[in-house]
Amino acid sequence: MEQLTHYNSKFTQKTFPITVLCENVTNAPNIGSLFRVCDAFGVEKLVFSGKHLPIPSRKMQKTSRATEKYVSFEIIENISTYINAIKNTHHIIALEITHTSKSIQKYSLQTNKPIALIIGDENFGVSETLLKLTNEAVHIDMFGKNSSMNVVQATNIALYEITKQIGLK
Repeated sequence: MEQLTHYNSKFTQKTFPITVLCENVTNAPNIGSLFRVCDAFGVEKLVFSGKHLPIPSRKMQKTSRATEKYVSFEIIENISTYINAIKNTHHIIALEITHTSKSIQKYSLQTNKPIALIIGDENFGVSETLLKLTNEAVHIDMFGKNSSMNVVQATNIALYEITKQIGLK
């Protein structure tokens, strides 16, 4: 068995109609990892909002492994305005545990519109303001004592499930 590399793997490049909206994700390694994850899952666009975003920065670029050169991204001032502008054209989903959120593993995705996945601040998650603008909130079932995980790890899981469902339809 031979390990494959970037140059001889047989993955087919594909872009999915997914926009990842980052609310106040400001940690440089997390931002770099989000570029890598969005590249890996063929995300159409990555959108950042927040103050003092380290884009570009050495720490971000070290983690991104140059994927910021391939992933379409935008830095915006007001994420609520952005969501209001796309709410008629996108299905807006927040990745957050709420009293009405649904398990992403059991969630049946609406694929008649592009998906906008909102991920939240590393410490506080998706804000109440943005939760009110969503069509749905989804969460990842967890089985340990902790009720949260790193924003990038959660985004990995969510994008895996979303692209799996889109690919099956």
